[in-house]
Amino acid sequence: MSVRLKITFLFSVIVFFILGLVCITVYYFSSTSRRIYIDTRLANVAITTGRFLSRAEIFNPRLIQDIDSLTAIAFSRKTIQAYDISNKKIYSFNDDDADTLSVSEGFLKKVRAQKKIYSRIGEKDVVYYNYTDEKVDLVIVAAGYDIYGWQNLRQLLFILSTSFFGGFLIAIVSGYIFSRRLLKPLSKIADDVNEISVHNLARRMKTGVTRDEWYYLSDTLNQLLNRLQESFEMQQRFISNASHELSTPLTSISSQLEIALQRERSAEEYKKVMHSIYQDIQQMGKLTHTLLELAKTSGSKGGIEIKPVRIDEIILTLPSEIAKINNAYSVLLEFEKLPENEADLLVLGNEELLITAIKNIVLNACKYSENQQAIILLKADEKDITISIQNVGSGIPPGEIENIFEPFYRMEENRGTRGFGLGLSLAQKIIKLHRGEITVHSKPGEKTVFNICLSSAWHLKEI
Repeated sequence: MSVRLKITFLFSVIVFFILGLVCITVYYFSSTSRRIYIDTRLANVAITTGRFLSRAEIFNPRLIQDIDSLTAIAFSRKTIQAYDISNKKIYSFNDDDADTLSVSEGFLKKVRAQKKIYSRIGEKDVVYYNYTDEKVDLVIVAAGYDIYGWQNLRQLLFILSTSFFGGFLIAIVSGYIFSRRLLKPLSKIADDVNEISVHNLARRMKTGVTRDEWYYLSDTLNQLLNRLQESFEMQQRFISNASHELSTPLTSISSQLEIALQRERSAEEYKKVMHSIYQDIQQMGKLTHTLLELAKTSGSKGGIEIKPVRIDEIILTLPSEIAKINNAYSVLLEFEKLPENEADLLVLGNEELLITAIKNIVLNACKYSENQQAIILLKADEKDITISIQNVGSGIPPGEIENIFEPFYRMEENRGTRGFGLGLSLAQKIIKLHRGEITVHSKPGEKTVFNICLSSAWHLKEI
């Protein structure tokens, strides 16, 4: 069943029950009102008859019958009967002799106990009333057919039934039309999505001006397309740059081998060529390893071992790690506002990846520092751990900051420096994988500060 038919069916069912409930309620209260009305009228007839019978010296039974026959009341086929204290019928009036009611002594006793009882016998409404005064103790039976009341009820039933089925039919038709109009924006969204492909990711769906659910859906899909387009563009840049970076050492190796094989050379010359080729292979190996690390951090945490890691212990290993890479580089450590509880220095993550991320940023700080020194400041509280890495150098121009985390991106003045332009991109992906954030503050000619913010392990558990 299509969504359109489901909406129509659901709408029709709801209207069916609402109309049915309204019609039943109206008929029920109308029927109850008719019963209360006729009950009151019959009780009044019984009281009037009881009063007449209590004054037998004025009103004899024949006179009372004449009065009852001439009285115009709202029902026909009237029956009025009276029983004395000994349950003897002392008065009877019937529009039709065949309408005489038979009342048992037990029921008369029950009427005297309850004072008044309403019932229905066939189509007739009957009121049993115990009339008492100083002179008499009577049970008056007043009955009649409420011709106008039942006629009005039948007319009301016809009107309600016609309204119910007519309204239900209108609900089905209007529900079908309504569902069509309701789903029209969805069909338009589906058509727009079908026209979007890898080669046409720049196209977006019209959201309209009304901020309804369709606006929210279109806007969400547009945001998704923005992310997909950004990912595809990043992937294309990555593939293009990776291909270029990998082809450079391969071209160098191929050229050197081709030149070396053109003629016979001495062992020393061959040794120089092999040493140059070895350096190119090492460079390509480092690039390949970095690319694998970058691909590894582009996924989810599912394939990475996660455990509590002491962030201060990672920081303490950095001076020696940086010195191994370049003896000219130096790292100065500063610890500020460390919590008394050592558990607040724990983060949930992978130790090797965190070392790689922080080390890459520190290496960049040393590489582009005037004195080849980086300063690491560690601050922590109950919720967050902040690692600030700063240096004093040429700084980063404002227009370049948003690009420095792109893979293979390097500022124009740094293109002559050895490297692949992957360190910061790799660091950012690792920090994001650990639900952290990297921010940069820099001005040309002044110090540059990278701030890494991570949540403590216990705070993450509370979340």
